[in-house]
Amino acid sequence: MIPATEKTFQSSLSNSWSEELMSKGKTAPFWRLRYLYMGTSNVQKDVDYYTKVLGAKKVWDISSFDTRVAALRLGEGPLLLLADHRPAPSCILIFQVDNLKTISDALRQRGWKPEGEQFEIPEGPCYRFNDPSGNLLALLQITRPNVLGITSEETE
Repeated sequence: MIPATEKTFQSSLSNSWSEELMSKGKTAPFWRLRYLYMGTSNVQKDVDYYTKVLGAKKVWDISSFDTRVAALRLGEGPLLLLADHRPAPSCILIFQVDNLKTISDALRQRGWKPEGEQFEIPEGPCYRFNDPSGNLLALLQITRPNVLGITSEETE
């Protein structure tokens, strides 16, 4: 059975986006901006800057497979993810969606194309894509909400 949120988005292909989203109680097809995934040339130097100078709170800091990613809370809104495997400067806006397959299938029908294949991050599957100007974005479905040892409330 397809949840109401997915049915609404699928049917928005034949109706206007705004009508369908309003009936769903949403104002946009994506759930929320969850992360700003930022490249860094030195994770520790940047973590120190964000925490000691700007007053951010470190939520988690993971090193695995020769990669380090630190999550910081600087204010309301998405977490900042500082990643040494991403080029600096760069930033990917990662939007959370209810169901990645449903949303990506519907977007493909509208001409959307992901960059590469679906990939996984600790919390779940993603697709990365670019807007027409080359800005980096991604869609994420949370399938493992507490995998990083935090609750989703801590990431809000």
